[in-house]
Amino acid sequence: MTIQPDAPRHVVASSAEADTVLRRLAREGWTVRSGFALPDPSWDVGSSRLILHGRIADDDLETAQLAVLAAARGAGVVAVVAAESAAGRALVDDLTRLGPVNQEGDSNGSGGGGGSDVIASLIPEQRALLDRLASGDTIAAAAAAEFLSLRTANRRIAEARQLFGVRTTREAVLAYLRQRQRQPE
Repeated sequence: MTIQPDAPRHVVASSAEADTVLRRLAREGWTVRSGFALPDPSWDVGSSRLILHGRIADDDLETAQLAVLAAARGAGVVAVVAAESAAGRALVDDLTRLGPVNQEGDSNGSGGGGGSDVIASLIPEQRALLDRLASGDTIAAAAAAEFLSLRTANRRIAEARQLFGVRTTREAVLAYLRQRQRQPE
């Protein structure tokens, strides 16, 4: 299975925000389709540059699961859901396991460059790995402690480097520590 690293995943609060994101993605060459069910029988749909979108009701975990499955198969996802709802929390948690999720107002698709929202863009696995690296663990030790394969840990660290806009893991850890110190408790 190949997960497209550039397949956009957006969770927004309103249809207006979704329309803005969808228009931008259509201009970038993505094919936009309503609903989260994939008609294509092949597993990997990443090469088709398909964006599925729709509204997820507060308690509609089934539709949230369809959106996650579509993202896992390589499709982009734009979901309109209340982030504080059960379905919204489950959707964001599951999508972050696949990679970065752009949430309300983060429509540019990147957190990069060391901006103040970079830590918010990190998924929990990335934060845990960076915390362990900051305390002196190797990537292999951090991966084992977090119950991740070394390959997954390396991917998560590479994604974090990209978000921080740095080239080395050491620079990513230092940027993470600086950002974390600036955040209010």
